[in-house]
Amino acid sequence: MRVQANGIPIEVEDTGEAGRPAVVLVMGLGMQLVAWPAAFVAGLQEAGYRVVRFDNRDSGLSRHFHHLGVPNLMLASMRHRMGLSVQAPYTLEDMAHDTLGVLDALGIEAAHLVGVSMGGMIAQRVALAAPQRVLSLTSIMSSSGARYLPGPKPHVLRILMSRVPGRGEEAIVEHSMKFLRVIASPAFPSDEEATRERVRLATRRAFNPTGTMRQMTAVAADNRRADELPRIKAPTLVVHGQDDPLVPFACGHDTARRIRGARLVGIPGMGHDLPPGVVDRLLHSIVPHLRQTAA
Repeated sequence: MRVQANGIPIEVEDTGEAGRPAVVLVMGLGMQLVAWPAAFVAGLQEAGYRVVRFDNRDSGLSRHFHHLGVPNLMLASMRHRMGLSVQAPYTLEDMAHDTLGVLDALGIEAAHLVGVSMGGMIAQRVALAAPQRVLSLTSIMSSSGARYLPGPKPHVLRILMSRVPGRGEEAIVEHSMKFLRVIASPAFPSDEEATRERVRLATRRAFNPTGTMRQMTAVAADNRRADELPRIKAPTLVVHGQDDPLVPFACGHDTARRIRGARLVGIPGMGHDLPPGVVDRLLHSIVPHLRQTAA
């Protein structure tokens, strides 16, 4: 269903169990709500939670911001590395207010927030902007955004920054698969054909590469969040793959040390994806975190 959140249309999937505590899942860069594994959503439901997913602005079926143009990623990246300000079409704070708008539209006073990658950064921003709305925070394979932290491995960055070679659905799917292979979890293999089919269905649902570029610029422009993280009061769990080639483990370690009382769970052999084995490990850590928060 589509709701009005922060003044824009946002596509939402809500399991809708009235009376249950809500867990809001915030997806990462360029990804859609359908990227959350069904087993992860089902695991949270079985644990007694109402699960809300949504497409971030500029992705999926939520509003696209083509009128804001295509940002210069090379310039944004260079200015970010130099510690200079980056001009972005919108900010992660705007995206955090989208998240709060989803809560408002669904009549949810406060929720547990679970964000992955860029979604973890947005969730951090929500916890800073509206602490009274956040029951707990879980930041998965994300970062504080501190400038000195290590970045993606060179071969991963090359694919991330490259354009789809060719046109049509097959070219898009093959390009996506190439990227997913290089960020995959070495200790948790996934079914490549099943992954390919999910990518194909997601591509048919929506394809907005310039939206991903605008989101990337928003991430680069958010250069003060690291210094603000000590203000977060929500009980926080940080989960990070120890073999993440896109957002290295040091980023998760840095996030956890900045948030008072945060617990860090490092998963050996986990990369930057959510295959079945990783989903099991996530649920094993997240469900007790949610329950301890309620207690």
